[in-house]
Amino acid sequence: MDLKFTSSRKYISISVPSKSQAMSPHIKSVDDVVVLGMNLSKFSKPTQFFICVSGVFMFYLIYGYLQELIFSVEGFKPFGWYLTLVQFGFYSIFGLIELQLIQDKRRRIPGKTYMIIAFLTVGTMGLSNTSLGYLNYPTQVIFKCCKLIPVMIGGVFIQGKRYNIVDVSAALCMSLGLIWFTLADSTVAPNFNLTGVILISLALCADAVIGNVQEKAMKLHNGSNSEMVLYSYSIGFVYILFGLTCTSGLSPAVTFCSKHPVQTYGYAFLFSLTGYFGISFVLALIKIFGALLAVTVTTGRKAMSIVLSFLFFAKPFTLQYVWSGLLVVLGIFLNVYSKNMDKIKLPSLLGLWKKSVEERKSRTLSQTV
Repeated sequence: MDLKFTSSRKYISISVPSKSQAMSPHIKSVDDVVVLGMNLSKFSKPTQFFICVSGVFMFYLIYGYLQELIFSVEGFKPFGWYLTLVQFGFYSIFGLIELQLIQDKRRRIPGKTYMIIAFLTVGTMGLSNTSLGYLNYPTQVIFKCCKLIPVMIGGVFIQGKRYNIVDVSAALCMSLGLIWFTLADSTVAPNFNLTGVILISLALCADAVIGNVQEKAMKLHNGSNSEMVLYSYSIGFVYILFGLTCTSGLSPAVTFCSKHPVQTYGYAFLFSLTGYFGISFVLALIKIFGALLAVTVTTGRKAMSIVLSFLFFAKPFTLQYVWSGLLVVLGIFLNVYSKNMDKIKLPSLLGLWKKSVEERKSRTLSQTV
């Protein structure tokens, strides 16, 4: 806003910057939410939710299949960090291309914030990929689904949020179901490794924090999805490259992948492409609906990934998987219900009891008459 004073005439000229001009990063403007060239702001909230959920499920189901397919290549399991490096490189390229297609190319979120987000992103994706060298895919996914409670804790401490009893019940149901699933898996396929458990647990903690940090940064500075992806993954790429160079883990991985280019780089490209599309919809979910609902959606997607994993890759099966999965579904329903309590009116136990008493009285009266 510019203020102009003149001596000849006493008036003030006020010019308001247009939408395309620079704004203070601390002003919460209402810019459009664009995902892969599609402006979601033109749709209603239910339509936005349906589009985001459909994108998350479609792209991340393919992403999960390709991830397990890559680690099924014999001899690839020790190179999880190199796969993450390649993945971050592709993400950076995709983010740069998408950023060139939009009009506003300014970086709105501070560089220090991106350095923190990049570190957390490296932790959650790098440790998650590396854990597949020690755990089977369903077990890894089950551990990742447990991040609902850390996200709620992070929301309390980072953003000062407060959750109701329904949200807490949803988190408990999901966690109990996932623990039950893990115990069932250890019974029918006891291939747990303490290193894998530690890696996926650390990835879980980083994943729980990153959603809240991204939500706070995007809402405070009004950053775009493509900006978030480009800077966080390009900085993360530098982090991983530096780490692999210092630990001498780069050369063996490059040698192995050069011998199997299609099964490694080819699958990694598709793996990264579907992951990039998926993360764009996840960021849109976070920006529009918040981190908790985004985590709920991605948790449901992971449950579907487990089902597909059993269908496409041979694994032992037990009915405990079904019961524990239903408990997780109950938790997801409770969380969705807590977000729509004003629209979804479930009958209370007291209301059901009163209705039953009234029906009995009416039956008795009809019999008397």
